[in-house]
Amino acid sequence: MKHSFLLASIAALTLLSACADAPSRVQSDSEQSEPQAEPKTMVAAAVSGPQAPYVSDAPDGLETAIFAGGCFWCVEKDFEGVPGVIEVLSGYTGGELDNPTYKQVSYKETGHYEAAEVLFDPEQVSYRELVDFYWTTVDPTDASGQFCDKGTSYRTAVFATAEQLPDATASLAAVQANKPFSKTIVTPLVPAVTFYDAEDYHQDYYKKNPIRYRTYRAACRRDATLKKLWGDAAHGGK
Repeated sequence: MKHSFLLASIAALTLLSACADAPSRVQSDSEQSEPQAEPKTMVAAAVSGPQAPYVSDAPDGLETAIFAGGCFWCVEKDFEGVPGVIEVLSGYTGGELDNPTYKQVSYKETGHYEAAEVLFDPEQVSYRELVDFYWTTVDPTDASGQFCDKGTSYRTAVFATAEQLPDATASLAAVQANKPFSKTIVTPLVPAVTFYDAEDYHQDYYKKNPIRYRTYRAACRRDATLKKLWGDAAHGGK
């Protein structure tokens, strides 16, 4: 994993061909009506298996956090708007395959989540504040995916290190006690494991392809759903 403040430029032809090969994120009505397999997730669940514990490579004075919230383009966009966040990388975590690709994660049951690694300055924003923010950017009541994206790779989760777990647990308890909806929160808190950067064309997708990104986000009704769920507390961006 490499943190950089300036991602390498990608040739337009390469970008377009890669996107053409990627699965469509906006499903048809018939696809959305098909029954979805229920992911085996639960609040405060533990992960077992061969995954290696997460090791951050944050520069001195900075820290990292990992969140899964459906489409990583959207998670990246939302967190990059938080003061104190330095950079956000899209990637994959939680699965049993080393160095997974987008096609493998999307088409095969690798166990990976689409996720985002958030690099932040704890002097400006705390980990607890980031977790509090996270809840209002997702639908934590949906165990089958997020918005128009369904499947195991689009599940929500907070991947916390041992040091971060107390704050994540306190944040979850607070949101459970004060949530403005009656549905049960199913987003789990799980141990942070190896994070793999996604392909370059996924990084800062909302900046490289602003029209396509806004069209996708609107078609998925992400912000409309968040507003309905969280009311004025909803966070997100077009």
